[in-house]
Amino acid sequence: MTTLQITRSADVLPAEEVAALTPLIEDIQRLKVERNAIVAAHNYMTPDIYHLAADITGDSLALAQLALDTDADVIVLAGVHFMAETAKLINPEKTVLIPDLAAGCSLADGITGADVRRLKEEHPGVPVVTYVNTSADVKAESDITCTSSNAVAVVESLGVDRVIFTPDQYLGRWVATQTDTDVILWEGSCIVHERFTGEEIAQHRMTLGDIPVIAHPECPPDVLAEADFVGSTHAMIEWVTTRQPDKVMMLTECSMADNVAEATPNTEYVRPCNLCPYMKRITLDNIRASLETMTHSVEIAPEVADRARRAVMRMLEVGRKD
Repeated sequence: MTTLQITRSADVLPAEEVAALTPLIEDIQRLKVERNAIVAAHNYMTPDIYHLAADITGDSLALAQLALDTDADVIVLAGVHFMAETAKLINPEKTVLIPDLAAGCSLADGITGADVRRLKEEHPGVPVVTYVNTSADVKAESDITCTSSNAVAVVESLGVDRVIFTPDQYLGRWVATQTDTDVILWEGSCIVHERFTGEEIAQHRMTLGDIPVIAHPECPPDVLAEADFVGSTHAMIEWVTTRQPDKVMMLTECSMADNVAEATPNTEYVRPCNLCPYMKRITLDNIRASLETMTHSVEIAPEVADRARRAVMRMLEVGRKD
């Protein structure tokens, strides 16, 4: 069973920690001005990055949309590599930096472009919907991408009876329950979300009482069966900030509740905590180093980028119509 943690807003960034980090933050701010750069931080970043260094924050879809609108010349992606690739795809003229090349993704590593080509051969004519947690090579073989925020809308936008959905099997299974479209799955999963279990959540409820449980659709079906609300990181944040419950059990990566807590000071977050080791490779120190040395620049082969970009932009058009 994962460790149970409780978070309130006062725990997020103590004054002493902020004071200690001030010189480093000042360096980052100075470098951002010099480079005409922004830091785009995913919701799973640690609170020091999220609250002190980031210019834009959000889930994968929000970061993609916000990156599209920025006037900055340089985007430092405080997240994982596929997010930096996505930012580069939709901003090909900009410099996109990833502070640590080892900030990968277990889900993205579980599928290749060749795998998608084989799926298309097995199911000729069936469009491929690909979760953005994938490499540009995989996106290039896809008809359209999606995030957990818009997966159902993306599938339904195609107007077909059947789709191939890659690579997250649990997100795909959840989508299948929300639409009449037949979904062909790739059996991938995320190491953060797949570790939660329905039994674990039920045991916590027996100890803590019947508090509301909110979860990502990338969690296994037995977890979603225990949840009171299922949604993307953005939807989960909106649910909590709108309802302001006294307590909530949030099933997500460890840093997300820390980051949401500031906006909901009266809510106690009870959470089984699963860390993403890839996200945690991004630090304030390597963000500063990335800006100082302009590394590591994300580059995508043009023949891959052109096709991958079409899949991502098609997704963004669906999102902008919602």
